[in-house]
Amino acid sequence: MRTTVGIIGAGPAGLLLARLLHNAGIDAVVLESRDRAYVERRQRAGILEQGTADVLRAAGAGERMDREGLRHDGIELRFDRRRHRVDFPALTGGRSVTVYAQTEVCKDLIALQLQGGGPLLFEAEALAVEDAGTDAPRIRFRHEGREDVLECAYVVGCDGFWGVARKAIPAGLARVFERTYPFGWLGILADVPPSHDELVYARHDRGFALLSMRSPAVSRLYLQVPDGTDAEAWSDEAIWDELERRFETDDDWRLERGPITQKSVTPMRSYVHEPMRHGRLFLAGDAAHIVPPTGAKGLNLAVGDVVTFARALTHRQETGSPQLLDAYSATCLRRVWQAERFSYDMTALLHRAPAATAFEDRLQLARLERIASSRAAETDLAEAYTGFPFG
Repeated sequence: MRTTVGIIGAGPAGLLLARLLHNAGIDAVVLESRDRAYVERRQRAGILEQGTADVLRAAGAGERMDREGLRHDGIELRFDRRRHRVDFPALTGGRSVTVYAQTEVCKDLIALQLQGGGPLLFEAEALAVEDAGTDAPRIRFRHEGREDVLECAYVVGCDGFWGVARKAIPAGLARVFERTYPFGWLGILADVPPSHDELVYARHDRGFALLSMRSPAVSRLYLQVPDGTDAEAWSDEAIWDELERRFETDDDWRLERGPITQKSVTPMRSYVHEPMRHGRLFLAGDAAHIVPPTGAKGLNLAVGDVVTFARALTHRQETGSPQLLDAYSATCLRRVWQAERFSYDMTALLHRAPAATAFEDRLQLARLERIASSRAAETDLAEAYTGFPFG
């Protein structure tokens, strides 16, 4: 097989890149190790920045998002039994975010790709990226019980942290920056309407809590728990009791309970691999960077990467200049590090470290007070949350 761009991974990044390239008249083949059903049901992020939603619309993948997604014009911060709303449009010149699950983004993009895009091969396991430093890279993969080779002009690795793409970058060229956190998130899905119409981020002496949603009828909630926690060790009643404690306020707000349909624990880490390019191999999304979920940046960073690549390759095709492709890693990393900074800051602001002192507790409260009382501090949070510019 031969194509211009070989894309490893049919998550939202790989699927969106295929769509952007198709719209630009550039052929691509997508290889995905899992089957279609798995890709369309795996639960991941659900907050789309303004720029991400705009890109999906421009790519022709926004119709159902606009019909079923939930536009949010702010978030609520809770601390010391108090509530403070951050008004995004008022602070950012009109920007907002959209609650629309990654599973739904993938469904929309898969449907478009199968209707009129290039080949999308499910259960096609990428085994290795070869000759990445040359003008003719290759992806060796296994599909339908036999090995094959996809010859490419470019390879984009959207295959996550455990994928093969990053392994093709020589270790001597790589620099890795990472941090692990001594806590994780116990997340639940519950068949109950959300108890608030916007996301609630709560800082509590017992630990962080987040109230989110998947739809007007399904709530998504999280609790900070020690690293290594077994989700099944928490009974449903214990989860609801703890959520009530951490969301407590001095007014009459109440948390609605309902049947819990799913529970899992998400570890927390920050990770950046530099560079994001080697020869004609380009990394995107979790293959190059991971953020703790506190800032809702993971999916949005991946979208920024593939938008940057698609623009750069289109420029190369139209002008013959490799300038934007050569700048890919540096361009992406500027945005990546701002998102890493914001995600780290939000995590440090709202989570209580296991060995936190009374001094550190008061610093957290002082920082939250600053956001609640200073338009400049509030604007900085709102601008970062609604999204850094692409490119």
